[in-house]
Amino acid sequence: MFKEHIILRIPGPTPIPPNVERAMARPMVGHRSGEFSKEFAATAARLKLVFQTEQDVFVLAGSGTAGLEAAVANTVSPGDTVLICTSGNFGDRFTKIAKAYGANPLVIEAEWGTTINPDDVRTMLGAHPEIKAVFATHCETSTGVLNPIREIADVVRPTDAILIVDAVSSLGGADLPMDAWGLDIVVTGSQKALMLPTGLCFMAVSEKAWQRVEQNANPRFYFDLRAYKKQLAANTTPYTPAVSLIYGLQEVMNMIEEEGVQNMFARHKTMQRMVRAAIKALGLRLYTEDAISSPTVTSVYPVEGTFDPEQLRKVLRNEFNIAIAGGQAHMKGKIFRIGHMGYATPVDMLQVIAALEIALVQVGASIELGAGVRAAQEAYLQKQEVTAHV
Repeated sequence: MFKEHIILRIPGPTPIPPNVERAMARPMVGHRSGEFSKEFAATAARLKLVFQTEQDVFVLAGSGTAGLEAAVANTVSPGDTVLICTSGNFGDRFTKIAKAYGANPLVIEAEWGTTINPDDVRTMLGAHPEIKAVFATHCETSTGVLNPIREIADVVRPTDAILIVDAVSSLGGADLPMDAWGLDIVVTGSQKALMLPTGLCFMAVSEKAWQRVEQNANPRFYFDLRAYKKQLAANTTPYTPAVSLIYGLQEVMNMIEEEGVQNMFARHKTMQRMVRAAIKALGLRLYTEDAISSPTVTSVYPVEGTFDPEQLRKVLRNEFNIAIAGGQAHMKGKIFRIGHMGYATPVDMLQVIAALEIALVQVGASIELGAGVRAAQEAYLQKQEVTAHV
């Protein structure tokens, strides 16, 4: 029934607001026309609000991984020593990209479900002053961990190294003030908290990092940020932009500006608390501790032998058209992940939790129906009470 009514509760891509879909259906125009150039430049400038920066924000046609590769291609020369901070599948991706560009990666590896220790970063930088760049993931999507980027930035800032942050699944859902924290490059994608389809990546570059871009010996073409900076000053992009997605981005920025960025972060925190409270009430295990959990995705680790997470996902999809995510790499088939980012509200969390309870019963889990929904409701009301007393 209603096969097109797919409810996405995965950590990307996320649901698209109807007004954004309508905007993307606007008639096509020439991407070098004066009309589009004016709209593009204004929209790119508005992205500074989300990045919380005064730096230019570059818009590239490509996925979030394209932005991560662009960050490497523009700052890492062959033979450079770099430090990769990884706590999951997407931290590991930075290592693969760095190797592809001829870098010499040193790796700090935290156990999945835990965060990077800033003291380990300090120790590594002290032992290897030749490190040119430090790479870290803000929200590790594969686990639901939120790494301590502010503390890592405090360690990196006094050194000659630059800090490059993968914020693909966090920007717009978790507070990440680029300028205030002294971050050098921040990269994100369109299909997560920014409520757009896949196809755009956004990145901002500090003055410290820009010096590295200018000095970098790597050959570059499509990913050459110097070309993007030059063309942004002329209100355009060096290569064909994704016109329809830019139209959608205009609507996204309207929504963000109307809600307010701090209210946007608070909404994501509320959804996070509701989901985590529900999981605890149902007697399931959370993969990450509360203090290090992300406001955009929650990972659940069933007690071994109680039920099959993949079977649970199948029931949710077949019975309710609800899509949740499974585990990745060595956690495939062992955990499931619920995305709560972007075009989502607390009532959406009540929906997925209620359906999750039914699916859990159907796959043989021993739970009390209604316990998760009740806990989520109470978590929401606690948030309301706090707000009322402020």
